[in-house]
Amino acid sequence: MTLDVRDIRIGYDGRMVLHGLDFQVKQGQVLTIIGPNGVGKTTLLRCINAMLKPQTGTVLIENADVFKMRAGEIAKRMGYVAQRNDAGRMTAFDAVLLGRKPHLRWRVSDEDLRKVDAALNQLDLKHLALRHIDEMSGGELQKVCIARALVQEPAVLLLDEPTSSLDLKNQLEILRIIQHIVHEHQLTAVMTMHDLNIAIRFSDALLCLKDGSIFFCGNCDELTAEIVQQVYGIDVDILCHLGNTLIIPR
Repeated sequence: MTLDVRDIRIGYDGRMVLHGLDFQVKQGQVLTIIGPNGVGKTTLLRCINAMLKPQTGTVLIENADVFKMRAGEIAKRMGYVAQRNDAGRMTAFDAVLLGRKPHLRWRVSDEDLRKVDAALNQLDLKHLALRHIDEMSGGELQKVCIARALVQEPAVLLLDEPTSSLDLKNQLEILRIIQHIVHEHQLTAVMTMHDLNIAIRFSDALLCLKDGSIFFCGNCDELTAEIVQQVYGIDVDILCHLGNTLIIPR
């Protein structure tokens, strides 16, 4: 399912944050938004999910305007994982089950329970299913939130810094799972990330923001040292090691 972002302009507190953004994310593609702190990466994700309404512009899913959809309809089409998540007094199983809410009718079905169980297994959370999420580490809670988004069965997956609370092993594990799910089930995914090396490794395309505008949008192998220098203000070398692209500050 194709995601189209057209002429998005959004601001608050008397200043413009995003200036006329246009881009498209294709089905089966992971697009990662990169750029300096405060450039508007999270604002853009929240706008795509209609949590923030822009001054101008539209977000389309297969030509359907997200800003004209009801909240329940958006929840069926989009799964959103925030960078920070509050932990309430509920078990991991119940927290993930909440992701089925847009699909529930009169009761929780056996199929809903099977989908929750499968998501917990996929993210290696089965042993934590009955633990309260307010007793979990930040990384464990983040994995629960990702599982909750996956059981929504969205066509579009939005993830704001999905690995920010995870150690290196869990970062790689989570991103491999996301990449596999997107490619295997032909979803559309948009992530934000600070680590350029991780972003390049697990993305199909990059969108780089600078001063609230798109400075670069293209395939990962099109990112150059000059682009990184102009956006982040540091000199880097871009090397290939064992088939992986590495960005190394000088």
